Amino acid sequence: MTYDGKDMDWDEFAHWGKHISDWAADYHKTLRARPVRAQTRPGEIAAQLPPAAPETGEGMEAILSDFERIAMPGMTHWQHPRFFAYFPANAAPPSILAEMLVSSIAAQCMLWQTSPAATEIEEVMVDWLRAALGLPPEYTGVIQDSASSATLSAVLTMRERATAFTGNRAGLSGKPPLRIYCSDQVHSSIDRACWIAGVGQDNLVKLPSGGPQHAMDVGALRKAIAADRAAGHIPAGIVAITGGTGVGASDDLGAVLKVAQGENLYTHLDAAWAGAAMICPEYRAAFWPGVAGFDSIVFNPHKWLGAQFDCSVQFLADPQAQLNTLKIEPEYLKTSGERVTNFSEWTIPLGRRFRALKIWFLLRSYGLEGLRMRIRNHVNWAHELCEVLRKADGFEIVTEPMLSLFSFRCPGDDAAQQRLVDAINDDGRIYLTQGAFEGRRIIRFQVGQFETTRDDVMMAGGVIQEVWSTL
Repeated sequence: MTYDGKDMDWDEFAHWGKHISDWAADYHKTLRARPVRAQTRPGEIAAQLPPAAPETGEGMEAILSDFERIAMPGMTHWQHPRFFAYFPANAAPPSILAEMLVSSIAAQCMLWQTSPAATEIEEVMVDWLRAALGLPPEYTGVIQDSASSATLSAVLTMRERATAFTGNRAGLSGKPPLRIYCSDQVHSSIDRACWIAGVGQDNLVKLPSGGPQHAMDVGALRKAIAADRAAGHIPAGIVAITGGTGVGASDDLGAVLKVAQGENLYTHLDAAWAGAAMICPEYRAAFWPGVAGFDSIVFNPHKWLGAQFDCSVQFLADPQAQLNTLKIEPEYLKTSGERVTNFSEWTIPLGRRFRALKIWFLLRSYGLEGLRMRIRNHVNWAHELCEVLRKADGFEIVTEPMLSLFSFRCPGDDAAQQRLVDAINDDGRIYLTQGAFEGRRIIRFQVGQFETTRDDVMMAGGVIQEVWSTL
């Protein structure tokens, strides 16, 4: 049997590329008319797909028709201007165009020589962002896929440093338990990093948080380290946060760093969401003092800055410890000639995409001041909506705004909070998610979608109260 299907040629590619570009523009211009969250039931999409792949090729017209009919009803619209759930995953138009170019070139940018432009633009873009966030010039860095990968890289480095770089070779068997410290407000990626690194969940020491910024109790940190040393454990590192996922918790970075330096511990700062706001100098006084000196810092341009997912920047005060942890150099990856940077040695995956291009396009298109304006607006609008809900009969503000994130409760018990979240999301006009704080169910509200307006944010207050009145 011979294959008689028709392969797509580049003229046909150009035709459909224009079609999809037009579709994308129309999609974004009409997003407000769509429900934010997918309204399908579990299994509904899969049931419309055939049980096996086709034996012969099909035309793109039929494929795109099925995309509209089958896939689109099952999409939650993260670029919707009334997406107030989780944290944003923005995709500004220049960033999307950059990704189209990256996909078209389809380079594997693991080494300098496999695409010198990808490596050198990445080096410069990391430095542009370093300066924009007010970090000192000694920081270098690398673009990771996500903050989870950056955190795992940092935890692995903590492990290796604490074991005199013997863990990769000899494993952890027979060694005293390694201990890593954080607050009870950290993201679950910290837990997962400890699982994967072999440190273990039981050796991630979560300390109480408190105060207006829900910061780690530094006194408890000191006591925990002393107790672990007395018990024969090996303290390995500290993970701090600026803008934790739950309620925006932010540690006293200077106080944490002072403990770490006194104990000779490696430090990692998770600023995945809130780090972007540090391009605005006025927010640094509350959230950034003491940041200089952390060994590893991560923030996600793909959250609040508008870079297409995935794009996470890890800054390193001295990359050598991470290189000593992750670098592996078989003969086929060795580079001869002049000394160059091979970013695959800085990260867990060997393969690397040209992620720096979308940062270059984004920063040049909007400029830092254009991005600052959006962030400042989001913060101001979140504060404004918080006051609206504070005045609503029976509603309670649980945690005050941390930048553009706050949490609240409607009248009733924990079950009532979930009923309201579910009803709001079924309504479709806005999208919210629940959380937990101090043993109670809360409703989170964050403003950060790239194209949201004040009207979108203030509309949410009316939707919340209207839907509540119907329960």
